[in-house]
Amino acid sequence: MKKLVLALVLTCVGMAAEASAQENPMVGGAAMFRTKNIVENALNSQDHTTLVAAVKAAGLVETLAGKGPFTVFAPTNAAFENLPSGAVENLLRPENKGALTKVLTYHVVAGNMDASKLMRAIRKGRGTATLKTVSGDTLKAMMSGDRIVLRDEKGGTSTVTIADVRQSNGVIHVVDTVLMPN
Repeated sequence: MKKLVLALVLTCVGMAAEASAQENPMVGGAAMFRTKNIVENALNSQDHTTLVAAVKAAGLVETLAGKGPFTVFAPTNAAFENLPSGAVENLLRPENKGALTKVLTYHVVAGNMDASKLMRAIRKGRGTATLKTVSGDTLKAMMSGDRIVLRDEKGGTSTVTIADVRQSNGVIHVVDTVLMPN
């Protein structure tokens, strides 16, 4: 009887974990769990190892693991690879911590802005929503077909490739380009 109960419990736990993973998209080959914070989930994504290294180098782990809520536009490793040669290595140098922090906090908006809230703001703004980032700068959000696109202050654009990756302290939207503040 004990073995039957144990098997039933393990089956239920497995089903609950699978259901939880299905609520959120897989990112970087890993399940993203609503019960984990932004940093805990990002650590598991193979597509965000550069972002995680940058967050650690900037000393932002504690902040992004904090209460929030935060909306994070999370560039993939491929997005970082598209920066000019040597840019990532340069930003990760200890003497450039301020510049790195500015770039990273430019990808964060206070509050929990899922895709539906972003689209409502875009409609309300007649096609463009202005988002104030944690760095104090602004991003413009707009639609391109059924995709949300962000324009940075330098005129570069980034597309949300995976929206609404819900976290215990906010939401992540995976983006295909690193956004740059002025």
